[in-house]
Amino acid sequence: GSCPALLQDFLEVRGLGIINIRTMFGDSAIKQEKYLRLIIRLQPMNDAELKKVDRLRGSYSYTNVLGIPISEVALPVAPGREMSILVEVAVRQFILLKKGYDATEEFIIRQQQAIDKQQELK
Repeated sequence: GSCPALLQDFLEVRGLGIINIRTMFGDSAIKQEKYLRLIIRLQPMNDAELKKVDRLRGSYSYTNVLGIPISEVALPVAPGREMSILVEVAVRQFILLKKGYDATEEFIIRQQQAIDKQQELK
């Protein structure tokens, strides 16, 4: 997508107001157009809600944007969580998944191999 010329380079950040991305971070921080491939939903959660999150697979789903399904991940927001790092990790994880690598599957395979090895020793 792209944005109207009037809004180009600007971003509203709650608590900070309007910032100019190009002025603050340089020309390389701005793209004229970009495909939207991932939505990261920052979701406040209490302890009970956190316990319901699938710890192996995470909280992935799809959201329709103008009739197009876009991958979405819900990241729990809670005190003490470093959100900038978690957002970066979510993006990198998404890229790896799109390239065909699934850390969860690798973990499950390793775990099964360890179980099988233990059973052979009995």
